[in-house]
Amino acid sequence: MSLPEIVINLTKITKNVDVLKRIADPYQVEVVGVTKVFSGESKIAAAMLAGGIRMLADSRLENLAHLKKAFPDTPLMLLRLPGLSQVDETVILAEVSLNSNWEVLQALSQAALRYHKTHRVILMVEMGDLREGIWPEELSQLVSQVLRLKGLILEGLGVNLACYGGVIPTPENLGQLVELAEGVEKEFGISLPVISGGNSASLSLLQSGKVPARINQLRIGEGIVLGCETVNRQPLPGAFSDAFILRAEILESYDKPTVPLGSIGQDAFGEIPKFTDEGWRKRGIIALGRQDVPTEGLILRDERLRIFGASSDHLIVDVTGAPELSVGSVVEFNLNYRGLLGAMTSPFVHKRYIN
Repeated sequence: MSLPEIVINLTKITKNVDVLKRIADPYQVEVVGVTKVFSGESKIAAAMLAGGIRMLADSRLENLAHLKKAFPDTPLMLLRLPGLSQVDETVILAEVSLNSNWEVLQALSQAALRYHKTHRVILMVEMGDLREGIWPEELSQLVSQVLRLKGLILEGLGVNLACYGGVIPTPENLGQLVELAEGVEKEFGISLPVISGGNSASLSLLQSGKVPARINQLRIGEGIVLGCETVNRQPLPGAFSDAFILRAEILESYDKPTVPLGSIGQDAFGEIPKFTDEGWRKRGIIALGRQDVPTEGLILRDERLRIFGASSDHLIVDVTGAPELSVGSVVEFNLNYRGLLGAMTSPFVHKRYIN
């Protein structure tokens, strides 16, 4: 056993996909499985596919390369806007990409022709979150240009919400996206097969039946891996929130005061820490630090314990309420999205898969 480790329950991932499909299928909404939080690891992606996912998506071409090798017959989507330096890899690895820039779209067209590919593009529209997307009033011109490009097919329109700006998906802003799509269809005499209505933040709206009818795709990562929607982080009924469990070892356990002894200056990260005097407590020093995982993303599974703080290499936990814990004992953590992203990306956290 190598610690720290993250234990991934593949059966729970598959069951979470089933929960999501039960929510989405009645509304004819396709769930695209987003793999970026676990760096496109094929075992987890396979668990998604086993649950009924038909398309996988990632923001990094390196991860798409792993997925393409593992699942050559599964269509892949590039989530992050491709750069001019990435157009060749994009058309080779991804069947679909999200786009908003005319110069890049031209380069994608040229790359598609070079490699004798037909590449599908979803144009991202800015609906207020202020990350990627073209302004609605500029959409018509971009569509007219894209339709003339050889090697590209205009798959549809998409939106990103509740990521950078935290803008909540609503019937109004998603309805505006549908109106834009229908306006494009009418103006150019075309049919757009996909209107991609965002990410796990749209799940609450979908559960309540308030997603506009023509929204037919959601790009879901956190809803699958952590079993929750992402506006209020409420669990999805029947889904598992503990498909990923982080485990780490206690290296030292001594009674110590809760306020350091001596004058206090900056800590290792250039911050001046503040302390509350709670007297002496038993402090467990755990082999898990900020270099391993963002410690703000850790949730102790044992409610008797409490995190005091962390340095690069160590996590300091109040273990006073759990007298059975000692050197060598293992402490377990649930993870929020930040913690999961860090743990799955970290080379210092071992990955163990169970069914």
